[in-house]
Amino acid sequence: MLAQQLVRDGNPGAALAALQDAVRKDAADVKLRIFLFQLLAVMGQWGRSLTQLNVAGELDAGALPMVQTYREAIQCEALRSEIFAGKRAPLIFGEPQAWLAQLVEALSHDANDPARAAAIRAAAFDTAPASSGTIDGKRFAWLADADQRLGPVLEAIVNGRYFWIPFFRISRIDLEEPEDLRDTVWTAASFTWSNGAQTVGLIPTRYHDDDAGGDAALLLARRTEWDDSGRGRGQRMLVSDRDDHALMDVRAIAFDPVSDSHHG
Repeated sequence: MLAQQLVRDGNPGAALAALQDAVRKDAADVKLRIFLFQLLAVMGQWGRSLTQLNVAGELDAGALPMVQTYREAIQCEALRSEIFAGKRAPLIFGEPQAWLAQLVEALSHDANDPARAAAIRAAAFDTAPASSGTIDGKRFAWLADADQRLGPVLEAIVNGRYFWIPFFRISRIDLEEPEDLRDTVWTAASFTWSNGAQTVGLIPTRYHDDDAGGDAALLLARRTEWDDSGRGRGQRMLVSDRDDHALMDVRAIAFDPVSDSHHG
């Protein structure tokens, strides 16, 4: 259909207009509603996206598990916006760490005192534990999010709640290969924690960005760019001592066990 081709061509705005026209002509087509929820999520129109997702669930009970998963993900985006604006603190997975508290504190200084924010982050990174392991079978001595606001921390939605998860709390992450438009917004993953427990969740594929505007490549997670302070826009990038790793290309990350003495 036209909207799908426009997405492939990197024109989500035109795709949205075409898709809305298709929905008006066939309002009961659940596949169109699911496509529309995904495209609105790509555009960052969270309220409208949620409305279409709920309609899809009303039209097809078989879609309800997907509806529940992504309803929670959409609701987490508003919280995510407040967190990166320094207005709210994220939930921390596991016992809080002093260096992690510093990373959260730094967010509150980004707007008015970026030099102080940078100094706080530098101090945090000095004391954060390095996590070694393998990424798609290739060894690394350390791994971090390339965004300076995060470093050795993963953003994830687990059990319907948004968390910051230190890498050392994770034993393994298996990431599903992107198949659908929503995967450019949230990457489905299976987690094994350092205590052996397992769960599934979502990793935001893109960095939080209230200013992506009409940049289709950033919205569609086809590019990553950085500002002067090391904040990312577009697709999430991981960095190791060996290489840079675009999130959508990664299938498996395994971390080596770390003793508790390194977590202080």
